[in-house]
Amino acid sequence: MTDLKPSTIPERYQRLLELSRDLSSTLDLDSLLNRIAQAAADLCSAEATSILLYDQIKDQLYFRAASNLDAPSMSELIVPVNGSIAGWIVTNQQPLIIDDVHKDPRHFGKIGRITQVETRSLLGVPLMRKDKVVGVLEAINKISGEFSAEDQDLLMALGAQAAIAIENARLFQQSDLISEFVHEIRTPLASLTAAAYILLRPEVSEERRTKILDTMQQEISRLSEMASAFLDLARLESGRTRFQFATVNIGEVLEECAIMTRSKFEEKQQELRLDMNGKPIQISVDRDKMKQVIINLLSNATKYTPAGGKVTISANTTSDEVIICVSDNGRGIPPEYLPHLFEKFYRVPTTEHEAQGSGLGLFICKRIIDAHGGRLNVDSTYGLGTTVTVRLPFIA
Repeated sequence: MTDLKPSTIPERYQRLLELSRDLSSTLDLDSLLNRIAQAAADLCSAEATSILLYDQIKDQLYFRAASNLDAPSMSELIVPVNGSIAGWIVTNQQPLIIDDVHKDPRHFGKIGRITQVETRSLLGVPLMRKDKVVGVLEAINKISGEFSAEDQDLLMALGAQAAIAIENARLFQQSDLISEFVHEIRTPLASLTAAAYILLRPEVSEERRTKILDTMQQEISRLSEMASAFLDLARLESGRTRFQFATVNIGEVLEECAIMTRSKFEEKQQELRLDMNGKPIQISVDRDKMKQVIINLLSNATKYTPAGGKVTISANTTSDEVIICVSDNGRGIPPEYLPHLFEKFYRVPTTEHEAQGSGLGLFICKRIIDAHGGRLNVDSTYGLGTTVTVRLPFIA
């Protein structure tokens, strides 16, 4: 976007009109929030801007987007409503200009320590939608001079448009997700309906009944897995997932995951090997979210590896990252399907009848790894096996 001079007020309002049309046509929430943050920085000539969304149920604010700041490192930050400038804006539903935040007792200094960006001056406005607070839009450190009343008016006008756009994007995601969920559960529900009808027939043999009950159990398990996956997806896409980062020994996390999934490997008489090279590796991650990723990767490995096969999970380091690999000697994935593995609801066509799944596991895993500032990729040779690699920075 083009930088705007503080003196060109009519030009800035013209830019605001253009932004309003742009925002109203954007339904992807992440893209929308990033555009709002960047637009606010341009309009107010600010060093950086950020958007904090308000969770009314938990009564707390959390960072969701930023312009010139490292948004992934801020994604886990929760700002208290009591005792913060943003909280004051939410509570009073009023804008606020502070020329020197260090003289204001409401300043929440933790943000500056994490982002390594010192806040000197601040302009904050509430994001309002029909008397409902959606969040707070903040601009920090005016590039030249101090924040003015004109800057505040511009940010208030942008905030009003942004709040509407945010709510529209959320509603679109919810309706889209619901329609996808309904579509995906039709198949297992149809199977259960047919199975129940057959069980009611008096002429069905006991052997047949047993097979039908096994099928019903599989479909019920599939529905349960799908419901859990959809809840995870809904939280991630709405931005309501909270990441609680702490330093952990990744070897202990991998060992816990191996123990939790060991029964699946024993059922198929598969070997599960944990390779840590005998050295502890300390890393900053959300422990529960990381366990969710590793358990999903191990579950996929045992699903698509034949009886008697072998799965290895290993962890190593480079100078700046931790590398976790889950490798199997299963049937592998044809190369034409590899580019689609991280798409929502995608399942490799050749495995649809081999194992049940929601098609959301890898998509959710990638979103979690992205939030850690890491990378997730899959390498596979058809007929020989698959390796999924997670690369994580030591400090997320």
